[in-house]
Amino acid sequence: MEKNMTGRDGGADLIPVGNTPVVILVRPQLADNIGSVARAMANGGLFHLRLVAPRDGWPQPKAWRAASGADRLLDHTKVFDTVEAAVADLQHVFATCPRPRQIIKPLLTARGGACEMREMTNRGLKIGILFGPERTGLENEDFVQTDYWIRYPLDPRFMSLNLSQAVMIMAYEWWMSTEETPERQLQTNKTHIATKGELNNFMNHLIRELDHCGFLRNQEKRPGMIRNLYHLFQRGEVTEQELRTLHGVVAELVKGPMK
Repeated sequence: MEKNMTGRDGGADLIPVGNTPVVILVRPQLADNIGSVARAMANGGLFHLRLVAPRDGWPQPKAWRAASGADRLLDHTKVFDTVEAAVADLQHVFATCPRPRQIIKPLLTARGGACEMREMTNRGLKIGILFGPERTGLENEDFVQTDYWIRYPLDPRFMSLNLSQAVMIMAYEWWMSTEETPERQLQTNKTHIATKGELNNFMNHLIRELDHCGFLRNQEKRPGMIRNLYHLFQRGEVTEQELRTLHGVVAELVKGPMK
């Protein structure tokens, strides 16, 4: 049976967007962990939290203190007596499983699970993710209600995660499954990567002064030395601001030491 309970008002205005998986904490033990889970969920765009038989009841003020502003998520948390009741309105349920089990089910990584969930939610299906108690994890009876397992491929010498860390990994992979931020980019602030014209303008300045001081006097080696200089400045995506600084460096070197 669902128990409609809400905490106090306040916090960030976190409004669910679209059809997102429901995070279900089974027999959670500590209010601080529940609050940390809410914070991790909000980081990854997950906004539906359900609790199954929380050890210390619900609501618990400590949870809101640990949520760092994810208050609205906790305000709308739903509480159930059993896993069966918590998943009754869902169509597929995934379960995090750190240990091998003698049951045949599809086993996914967090990334693979997130991709499966995206495909399912895009079809309008309602999805849930089970996370077990902090000390013991999910029991065999809990797995009866699940369709897929998720196991994180961590260093086998140390695979210990706390509850919010486990949720954070799943929330991150859910978010990244559609995130379009480039994997690599250059932070240029108020400048920009130099155009070929800007780079050639600097190179002409530099070569002119190198000719003037005699550095390029070896005519046989001169073309190769110039190519090397071009390759040097082209290799690192030099910015327009950096070229302006280099123009100034060359100009000051031409003037010679201050008197």
